[in-house]
Amino acid sequence: MRIDLVSEHASPLAVIGGADSGGQNVHVGHLARALGERGHHVTVYTRRDDPQLPDRVRAGPGVTVEHVPAGPASTLPKDVLLPYMPEFGDHLARRWLAEPPEVAHAHFWMSGLAAHRGARGTGIPVLQTFHALGIVKRRHQGPSDPSPPSRLRLEAGLARDAALVVATCSDEVTELAALGMPPQRVAVVPCGVDLDRFTPKGPRAARGGRHRILSLGRLVERKGVETTVRALSEVPGAELVIAGGGDAIADTELARLAALAQARGVRDRVRLVGRVARADVPALLRSADVVVSVPWYEPFGMVPLEAMACGVPVVASAVGGHLDTVLDGRTGALVPPRDPAALAQRLRELLADPGRLAAIGSAAAARARSRYGWGRVADETELLYRRVLAGTEAPRATVKGGQS
Repeated sequence: MRIDLVSEHASPLAVIGGADSGGQNVHVGHLARALGERGHHVTVYTRRDDPQLPDRVRAGPGVTVEHVPAGPASTLPKDVLLPYMPEFGDHLARRWLAEPPEVAHAHFWMSGLAAHRGARGTGIPVLQTFHALGIVKRRHQGPSDPSPPSRLRLEAGLARDAALVVATCSDEVTELAALGMPPQRVAVVPCGVDLDRFTPKGPRAARGGRHRILSLGRLVERKGVETTVRALSEVPGAELVIAGGGDAIADTELARLAALAQARGVRDRVRLVGRVARADVPALLRSADVVVSVPWYEPFGMVPLEAMACGVPVVASAVGGHLDTVLDGRTGALVPPRDPAALAQRLRELLADPGRLAAIGSAAAARARSRYGWGRVADETELLYRRVLAGTEAPRATVKGGQS
């Protein structure tokens, strides 16, 4: 098949870890490559954010990344990109008139707007993966949500107009149902993990003699790293390594976390290591006794899955995709978000029992390998494309994505 993926702000070629670069970039890049390895011709359309970027870049067998001129060729926060989506969509329309794909798959809501504009009148089916729903973001961030005011209304329209919505977790299916989305028009395909890179065996980053708790990811307030810093004061003898940073927003958050650690009397046990190169992430994960990921909300959550694949137990907030990936008591632990006391209790229990830690780590690695490899994710996604093209109904999204 010829498959076009639209990812307006999240280029698969971007450096991971900035304010707007994270799980979606990883997802789109690996999905494209896995589909390309199956013999499909895949083009990823993403916004040009640097005038020096070439028009097209070969990103793997059968995979091309095309940089779309839409707005200024500079780095912009994703929440200001909405006015440039008509220009993005018009570019797609011209490209698709000349070379129509058999299927288009939009990633994020603004990509959906551009894709539907580009596909208008062509008969090209557009599938939609939201990666994050505005209604959930608004619920948790309230007036501090920087999304455009029209996002909720536009997302509801995209859900209605898509040939199929591909959710990444079962919690998203529940949210879509509340928007009136019938279950037969939603399918669950989780994000995946690179099982060649993230493995239990391999080098480990250097560490001292203390128990190591690791927090890894984008440094924005909603990621809940503050909860982990607060919990540390009730977990004696452990160090907390916080990895992430490298832009103005993250640096501000780092300073806030450092001040909090000082106020809580744990600054000597908190290490702020900044941004970690993607190639060094597996070794850092393997060096940890426990990886903590406790955001207020999480559409999927790539870091817990990467930790699991490395055989490291995860303590995660019981939200979003974590409810599918982390099996409480078996591959990690689930705790309420924004609850330092509950987090500290689970950390103390796990760190006090090395045998249990090892068993949980082994179970986590087995689960990641059996369920979340990109090959399986690509197989399931390809099946949905073929069902859409054949006009057959997708399986009802009533079973948790992590359990199927």
